[in-house]
Amino acid sequence: MNIKKASLLIIVILLIDQISKIYVKTHFVLGEDVALFSWFKIYFIENSGMAWGTKLSDIIPAISDRTAKVCLTVFRIFAIIGIGYWLTNTIKKQQSKTLILALVFIFAGALGNILDSVFYGVLFDDSVSQVASFLPQQGYDSVLHGKVVDMLYLPLWKGYLPEWIPGIGGDYFTFFEPVFNVADVAISIGFCILIFFNGKAFPKNEEN
Repeated sequence: MNIKKASLLIIVILLIDQISKIYVKTHFVLGEDVALFSWFKIYFIENSGMAWGTKLSDIIPAISDRTAKVCLTVFRIFAIIGIGYWLTNTIKKQQSKTLILALVFIFAGALGNILDSVFYGVLFDDSVSQVASFLPQQGYDSVLHGKVVDMLYLPLWKGYLPEWIPGIGGDYFTFFEPVFNVADVAISIGFCILIFFNGKAFPKNEEN
């Protein structure tokens, strides 16, 4: 895969991700959901932290939520720069196509969520009890304080767990509970490629 094909795939993933987020942000009130199937809903939530809604301030109580948010966003920016360098270097050296494909998905997904964190606070107004507008006179927050838009919800199974399961038996359980977005899917695909096709992504040459 050359740089043009990699760039095109990144753009396609970013467009799908951002168009879906902008549509949900400008058509749904926060917490609103629409059931497409019994096991698949469009459910609009916003995530100001890390994966699963975890905040950096939950891990390091000494810092405030706003400081933690800026630190997390800046860390993501440096991380995406590192991934971008790895990707371009891998393409230039004509290394494994499997590795390039995985890095393309991870880079595009990470960049998609970074755009939310950096810019959405000034590009949209609040979604609480109202449908947000794009490019308002005043956004809901400042640069670097945007919230990531999530909307894909797959409650594949809901019910009470058997009593014989230690610790959680008898509890009401939903699988799959997290709400995510297209960028998260892209990142997950990239990591799955690295895990399940590790031999192709990092082939051993004869010298090694």
